[in-house]
Amino acid sequence: MIQYISSPFKWFFKLEASSGIILLISAIVALLVSNSSYSDIYFNTLNKYLFIGINDFGLKLSLLHWINDALMAIFFFFVTLEIKREFLQGELSNIKQALLPIIGAVGGMVVPALIYVYINLGDAETLNGWAIPSATDIAFSLGVLSLLGKRVPLSLKVFLTALAIIDDLGAIVIIAFFYSGDLSIKYLSLMLIAFIILLLINKFNIKKFLPYLIVGIFLWDFTHNSGIHATIAGVLLAMTIPHRKKEKDFSLLIKIEHAISPYVAFLIMPLFAFANAGVSLEGLSISSLLDKVPLGIVLGLFVGKQLGVFVFSYISIKLKVAQMPSNTSWYNFYGVGVLTGIGFTMSLFVGNLAFAENMQYMDGVKIGVLTGSLLSTLFGYFLILLTPNK
Repeated sequence: MIQYISSPFKWFFKLEASSGIILLISAIVALLVSNSSYSDIYFNTLNKYLFIGINDFGLKLSLLHWINDALMAIFFFFVTLEIKREFLQGELSNIKQALLPIIGAVGGMVVPALIYVYINLGDAETLNGWAIPSATDIAFSLGVLSLLGKRVPLSLKVFLTALAIIDDLGAIVIIAFFYSGDLSIKYLSLMLIAFIILLLINKFNIKKFLPYLIVGIFLWDFTHNSGIHATIAGVLLAMTIPHRKKEKDFSLLIKIEHAISPYVAFLIMPLFAFANAGVSLEGLSISSLLDKVPLGIVLGLFVGKQLGVFVFSYISIKLKVAQMPSNTSWYNFYGVGVLTGIGFTMSLFVGNLAFAENMQYMDGVKIGVLTGSLLSTLFGYFLILLTPNK
């Protein structure tokens, strides 16, 4: 029974750690291509429109929007499956174990947002990016931890995983409530009907994924037209996938999670990174980082995340509200807090939503996210690496 419960986490960590390397390669390739003689081909291809459908029934979006709206809906579906499993029977199912990463995640979202708001106060356009530095990239951060091997105790890896998952949950809530457009009552009603149908399928304990998938496709289309970001459809669909602890031999949730994980980790996320990390570095200087958008993101990720996670966690541990991870020093714990400043995937995604109507800020978003994440990676890695062995 213990092996059954712990195996998804072991599998998950190995998967996320290795996918972090692929993500890094994808981002580097995007930067190289976007600053080469192929840059026009790169940007023009992403902006080309692609129709998917039959006759008049279908949807025409740019390739970049297909990646960010459709493929990322699958990513959000996968993330929500992870969140649901963790709350039902994983590290977040025990409130005592869950309190520390929950409190740390809250600090890691609030403080970076406040720093960004302080720097951008008075500018309504740039202020809309307040949530960009609030997210942690789970693949990158766990990938860095994996390079440190036994220097990082398992309890800290569990803490970072749980914190990043809660971080993702926070990002989902932010996207749903703060980055939605003009709402359509007609399509919101259709969304509700589709969601109710999914709940009924769950209620009747149907263990085949096909019915969920068919309704889920319609749900995505309704969501896309409703004014709510299309990726939220993936969240709603995942919430209805059954996972009953009493059914020890079968869980549709875990089955689907294992089935799509390689595609999410090694195809969707790298493709997203390649499509969104490309930015022209021509004319880039130190002064460029002092612009309000990139400066707010860099300081939010590199300073705000580590302060928020560490200070909130430290206070909760000292007040005995939460417990310190076992076999962990404050030095190591702080190092992991620094690594939460690796924003990348979710930060770039939120940036695209925040400045959908003001794309002139997107280069600043990319520069800020890449710089803040790089600083967090290097500082966090060497901080833990230089920790004296006990």
